[in-house]
Amino acid sequence: MAVRKKSGDLAEQKACEFLQARGLKLIMKNYRCIFGEIDLIMRDDHDIVFIEVRSRTNTDYGSPIESITKSKQKKIMGTSIHFLQQRNWLNKVNSRFDVVGIHKDNLEWIKDAFTVDIL
Repeated sequence: MAVRKKSGDLAEQKACEFLQARGLKLIMKNYRCIFGEIDLIMRDDHDIVFIEVRSRTNTDYGSPIESITKSKQKKIMGTSIHFLQQRNWLNKVNSRFDVVGIHKDNLEWIKDAFTVDIL
């Protein structure tokens, strides 16, 4: 388990550096609340960006991006709403959900990877 945590931390750091090099500003790493966790929260101009980072060494069961289920997306959405409410930013800022997938030396960044479904 410790090896997996260390691997995840390294993937998050690599993703953070990659995104910072493209102009995003880090707000927080590993935001946790009752609803779940968000790996990276960053600012892209005026947008707050909630980023899920996934890393896989073996893609026999799909790519890192494919491993983000609807259930995980819902947890991220609930956590993001909590984050925004805690700062009184809900309905005051634009936000989006990005995903960074890492496999070996390949890093894939998907902006607006999923959206909040109302209803």
